Amino acid sequence: MAEPTIKPGYKTTEFWLTSAAIVLGLLLASGALDAVASDSWITKLVGGAVAALNALGYTVSRASVKSGVPPK
Repeated sequence: MAEPTIKPGYKTTEFWLTSAAIVLGLLLASGALDAVASDSWITKLVGGAVAALNALGYTVSRASVKSGVPPK
């Protein structure tokens, strides 16, 4: 049986969706999309968390694909 080929990360939809979510999170964390000035620290905190968790999730996902371990 032939080994399945793994597409490079930048050719996957998962990469592009994760990149978009990270950019949106970074825009929120930087304050560029801050609509209400009174809640700015909450928006920045949520934006940073969104960016960090998306990056972590993508990294874990790609690592499991490359190691051959199916995700749970």
